[in-house]
Amino acid sequence: MDWLQVVVLALLQGLTEFLPVSSSAHLILVPALTGWPDQGLAFDVALHFGSLFAVLLYFRRDLIGMTASWGRSVATRQLDDNARLAWGVVFATIPVGLAGLAFKDQIELYLRSPFYLAMGLVFFGLLLGWADWRHRGDRSESQMTWKDVLIIGCAQALALIPGTSRAGITITAALFLGLNREAASRFSFLLSIPVILLACLLKTKDLIEEQVPVDWFAMGLGVLVSAVSAFLCIHYFLVFIKRIGMQPFVIYRILLGIALLAVFY
Repeated sequence: MDWLQVVVLALLQGLTEFLPVSSSAHLILVPALTGWPDQGLAFDVALHFGSLFAVLLYFRRDLIGMTASWGRSVATRQLDDNARLAWGVVFATIPVGLAGLAFKDQIELYLRSPFYLAMGLVFFGLLLGWADWRHRGDRSESQMTWKDVLIIGCAQALALIPGTSRAGITITAALFLGLNREAASRFSFLLSIPVILLACLLKTKDLIEEQVPVDWFAMGLGVLVSAVSAFLCIHYFLVFIKRIGMQPFVIYRILLGIALLAVFY
């Protein structure tokens, strides 16, 4: 890959991983429009590591507090807000892990096409718009119940369907449950940590088994650009989400779905 392809794909990964717009749709559409070759497994791993580093760095203070409280809760069986949030992230990750083990191969075989990507973008985009317009509340993430955590976790499993967007579906579920925009987004970002980590580990395992040659320059640049763009994306999304709402992302998803259909069909 040349440096332009590396930078563009890394920017796309960093920006779309945490926005409710489906990173997979962008990473399919851009190479189709540009004629670029597939970026390969090693580069995918690098981009995911960049996104993971960004979210860990941005929420480092929260994560330190959550980890300390989680450790105390194991010893004392007493839960404060940080411990509840930490356990919530753990429990909400279980459904997507189980669904991935059970259905990942079938989904990649039957649903990994531009048509299903476009349908997922439009349908789940409209669902996000409805949740933000009619059901958004004022609860924070510390006010979630265990039932809320379970529902959001099960919704996250739907992100295995192409075009859904992991961020989009978790934010949608949280809004339907009455969380405010900031709380829904923050919990979605925290939920991304174990999911991206698991994806990195699985892809690294595949990379080692396949003994794929590695372009270290491309990987290093990809990690850097992905991390910086993801960090800025998280920061400005949380800053402006109260003002802009979710409707611009709904419109964008619909237009992107139409673009996918126009390019491939």
